[in-house]
Amino acid sequence: MAGLSGRTVRDLRRESRSAVLQRLYVDGPMSRHALGPATGLSSGSVSNVVAELLADGLVEEAGVIGADVGRPRRLLQVRRDSGRLIGVDIGETRVRVELFDLGLSELARAERPLGPRGYEVDAVVGHVADGVAEVLRTAGLAPADLLGVGIGVPGIIETTGEDGAVVHGQTIGWDAVPLERLLRLSVPLPSHVPYFVDNGAKALGQAEMWFGAGRGARNAVVVLFGSGVGACVVTEEAAEGRAVEWGHLTVRVGGRRCRCGARGCLEAYAGAEALVARWREAGGRPSAGAGEERALTELLAAARPADGGAPDPVATAVLTETAAYLGAGLSDLINLFQPERVLIGGWAGLQLGGGFLDRVREHALAQALRHPASRVGIDLGLLGPDAVTVGAAVLPLAAFFATGGRRPRPAPDQAPPPAWRAAVEGRLA
Repeated sequence: MAGLSGRTVRDLRRESRSAVLQRLYVDGPMSRHALGPATGLSSGSVSNVVAELLADGLVEEAGVIGADVGRPRRLLQVRRDSGRLIGVDIGETRVRVELFDLGLSELARAERPLGPRGYEVDAVVGHVADGVAEVLRTAGLAPADLLGVGIGVPGIIETTGEDGAVVHGQTIGWDAVPLERLLRLSVPLPSHVPYFVDNGAKALGQAEMWFGAGRGARNAVVVLFGSGVGACVVTEEAAEGRAVEWGHLTVRVGGRRCRCGARGCLEAYAGAEALVARWREAGGRPSAGAGEERALTELLAAARPADGGAPDPVATAVLTETAAYLGAGLSDLINLFQPERVLIGGWAGLQLGGGFLDRVREHALAQALRHPASRVGIDLGLLGPDAVTVGAAVLPLAAFFATGGRRPRPAPDQAPPPAWRAAVEGRLA
């Protein structure tokens, strides 16, 4: 029966279960007594919800805590083994697939380099399909047991009724690619297992906000600094974050050609791909055949010799200019969104490290307006180079909690189609 607000008893029960699960996940272990004020639920509602979650195997007891008055209180926590999730990072040099438990501890991993075919759509979809099959096989897990698959990908994501998530990835040559539909046709998963496709920078942002350097912040900007650059903006109005195409902000009119085809984008100066290219153009000499990650390592070694020798002036000049461009870009984010924290992640950002960050911070704070600059902290992310896969796995995790911990189930009359059976036999054999 629906109340005046239009919500049914079932809706209210789902919302109560969701509130308890999320609070236990973020702040647990907790007692029933503490869950009441933390969730806004009455003690009776908390007891009923906890009883349901214990019966469903989603929550378990985790010891007792003494009380000054009365009996000791039993602590509760979310059971890590009560669900399995997959996170996928369609990155700049490889596709990484990781299988996690509900606590986001890694259970299995597979990586596929992009190789000479790069971002060709069928090649990328094949890498994802092979990676998913490999981690399921390694863990001995049936595909139908997954709670969902989250995928972080470069570009703008549009959701349509017919194709699901469609990717507009101009920098990688993807024009309205129906990625979710292609994955459904190629990856050996039953139709009731949901996909969640989102921007890679947003996935990174979600990971840092849930588990990393963003915890406790109400407003933050999380920057993905890899081959290119992107950002996720988290505000009280958009707590799940929203991706912004920050790398394509114009920092120099008529400047260098960017991967997107325009001139003067921030990414054409501050991304790792552009950084290494500018070093080569200025006379730097990375090893023959060195990929982007290795070339960046060599550039850093030239600018900061481990043996205490003199820094290479060309490498030093390129890094100094890059810090200035990146700092200018961060000052725009600070002025526009006035965040409490700016966090820099991604493989290149982490590889460049704290010394480089000090110079970026100096430029950003010098160019931002005084008031927002005085209230922001600029730091490195905490979750390392795997943060996008963790953030991608947060997508189905958040959706699972939003349903109150109800597992996706196939319809009783829904049999796996022959194409699905063939895919499973081929990829999971």
